[in-house]
Amino acid sequence: MRTTRTIRTPLLTAAACLAVTALSAAPASAVPAALSAAPASAVPAAPKFLSAGQWPASLTPWAAGPVQQGLPAEGSHCTAGTTPAAGTRHRDFRTELDTGARQTITVAPTTAQAEALAAKLRTALVSCLDRLKEQDPGLDGVSRYHGRVNAEEGAHVYSIDTSHPEAGSTDIGLHAVGRDGRTVTVLEWGQLGDLDGAPLKGFEKTTGTAVAKLH
Repeated sequence: MRTTRTIRTPLLTAAACLAVTALSAAPASAVPAALSAAPASAVPAAPKFLSAGQWPASLTPWAAGPVQQGLPAEGSHCTAGTTPAAGTRHRDFRTELDTGARQTITVAPTTAQAEALAAKLRTALVSCLDRLKEQDPGLDGVSRYHGRVNAEEGAHVYSIDTSHPEAGSTDIGLHAVGRDGRTVTVLEWGQLGDLDGAPLKGFEKTTGTAVAKLH
């Protein structure tokens, strides 16, 4: 019989880090404050976030937290330190079970900067497992690239499957980076278990929806 430990592996630990904070903060304005004083015709439409029902189906319904300005205070271990706070908003999601998710959206000043940010985020995901193992030598895991999703300028999907043999715990995280023009979005989904039990195809569909929905 598999047992889980109280202190989870540092990977997304989306179920722990994301679900705990998903609905705790007050809603933020959909338009950055710097733009709020501008004439309505001059304010570009803010990129749209996923709704709760657009994540892969779970045993219990998804609940969506408010859209918040800036970077998340915790979680997102794989991409921490990569995304600028300026032009960034995020939204957390959770279920009643040990599953959580997050979408982060950044609008870069130029298309070239958005391309560079998307490339940095992809590199961060590729190197994430090695960095986690450096932090926790007892951690085992497998990192995989699952290919491109054709939506706008494209999106790329990854999985990071981790376990801690001494404790008998396993965690699976699905990640995606997508871009539409100057806008870059990152999706994170995580729960207890392994890749075989994760809704990979559903996550790929959610990724396509997220990128297409931005603008």
